[in-house]
Amino acid sequence: MTIQHVALETRPEDLEAEVRFWGLLGFDTVEPPATLRERATWVQRGQTQVHLLYAELHVVPPQGHVAVVAPDYERTIDALRTAGFAVEDRPRHWGAARCFVHSPGGHRVEVMERPPG
Repeated sequence: MTIQHVALETRPEDLEAEVRFWGLLGFDTVEPPATLRERATWVQRGQTQVHLLYAELHVVPPQGHVAVVAPDYERTIDALRTAGFAVEDRPRHWGAARCFVHSPGGHRVEVMERPPG
């Protein structure tokens, strides 16, 4: 069993910046079903999707986060920093580099060089 997608609430005014942010992490925009296009934008990398749900009063969990594995970690981190994102380096729990960064809508995202184990 795998997690196929996560859904994050996003203010409509943050949508373009959110899509660019996820693009830096290797996610491309994909078409949601016609019945969902008025309320969400989807991005996908491999088989994993992030559904950006339009919400004027969006909720950002203070400690919750989404974690992604960036096979070309250093290039990804350089791209995030070049785009103006504050990257918070974290200790290596399993010998792999990792950091936290906040998306334009305020969501906390962990970027990992490789998964645990």
